[in-house]
Amino acid sequence: MELLATIMRAINLTNRVIGNVFVWLSVGIVLVCFWVVIERYVFGITRLWMQDLYPWMNGVMFTAVAGYALYRNDHVRVDIFYRPASTRTKAWMDLVGVLAFLLPFAAVVWIYSFVFVSRSWGLHEGSANPGGMPGLFILKSFILVFAVSIALQGIAMLIRSILLIAEREDLVPQDFRYNYDTE
Repeated sequence: MELLATIMRAINLTNRVIGNVFVWLSVGIVLVCFWVVIERYVFGITRLWMQDLYPWMNGVMFTAVAGYALYRNDHVRVDIFYRPASTRTKAWMDLVGVLAFLLPFAAVVWIYSFVFVSRSWGLHEGSANPGGMPGLFILKSFILVFAVSIALQGIAMLIRSILLIAEREDLVPQDFRYNYDTE
């Protein structure tokens, strides 16, 4: 059980670091978008690569921080049954949900996007806009980052569920426990 707890803490730490780094892209998105508007309406110029840049940064940020959002329990959940459930029942629901839905979803995303991303890397694909950003292949790679980060966090949730079902809550970090225990 100690080994499982160590793996869970390592996954949580990884997604926390990724989340805390990539969340700063939101500041960059606002600054780039603001500058594009200033250039267009004050100086009367347009750089197409900058118009590509801020939506691309947005895509990178949201795909990279998906595992972090799952760690923080920030994804949308139907709480009709989950919220009032006991800790043990929540653990069982998470165990089944991760095994039946989350991990298969992450696998499907990985499998079906791998060829798409590989082809993009092979072509060194850039923007479809003339004069647009180069490096679209890097942006597309974040689809795979998304799949890996949510799969890893799903494994951490699975481990948390196992520990809680085995009544080893002492091995679950305080920040990864259920936020609204009813027991």
